[in-house]
Amino acid sequence: MAMTMSGEVVLPADQQTVWEKLNDPDVLKACIPGCQSLEKTSDTSFVAVAKIKVGPVSATFKGAVNLTDLDPPNGYTISGQGEGGVAGFAKGGAKVGLSAAEEGGTKLSYNVEANIGGKLAQLGARLIDGVAKKMADEFFQKFADAVKAG
Repeated sequence: MAMTMSGEVVLPADQQTVWEKLNDPDVLKACIPGCQSLEKTSDTSFVAVAKIKVGPVSATFKGAVNLTDLDPPNGYTISGQGEGGVAGFAKGGAKVGLSAAEEGGTKLSYNVEANIGGKLAQLGARLIDGVAKKMADEFFQKFADAVKAG
């Protein structure tokens, strides 16, 4: 099952600070909902473990994340895939862009494309989309707090 999502958020920091936080595994681990571990394996790749619950299905996903199209401090493409055992799999990517916000700070925009399969895909698009939106909102709230904290 394919899904897409896009949005933008204004963060209370300059573009360079936001860029550095987007590349800091400790910040990302603290902001990603359900993230149990996130380890940098190279300048552009990570391995991650996250526990996610979607409706009645709960699973621990293990996967790899790669950064490409790096354009510091303007953005990058993040892509990854994870396996959640009998719950299924998820793979996809996001184009992340940073620009100066008119009201001050930095505007972060994102366009996500993802595919899921297995039990998760059987839950229905409405439930999946709702959970994905909630997780994105939670990530960006925590990320904004991390940026504010310096």
